[in-house]
Amino acid sequence: MIHENQEYRHPTNNMLSVFIGMLVGALAGAVTMLLLAPQSGQETRIQIQKKGAELRDRTTEMVEGTIAQVRSSANKISVSGREKVKELKHQGQELVMEQLDHVSEAAQAGKKAIQGS
Repeated sequence: MIHENQEYRHPTNNMLSVFIGMLVGALAGAVTMLLLAPQSGQETRIQIQKKGAELRDRTTEMVEGTIAQVRSSANKISVSGREKVKELKHQGQELVMEQLDHVSEAAQAGKKAIQGS
């Protein structure tokens, strides 16, 4: 029941009022933005292009620096690996010589034992 003091509004009228309010607010915001913009659109595009070029250059420098570091590390690892291989080869040769000496001594001892009997 609607009292005499209350006014009945259809929901469509309320939605229309909200829509008109939003439209007016958006237009006011757009006009304010255009009037208070710090620079023109062309200046903004130029600034974006400059910043893009700066970002590209910094990225290129960073990538090149990283590649140089990776190459340097790879060279260090390669040189270190070669040195280790030489060291292990030398140690292996020494072990072989020691074992040959032991085998030769054992053969000599066996030969003496056979001749002494």
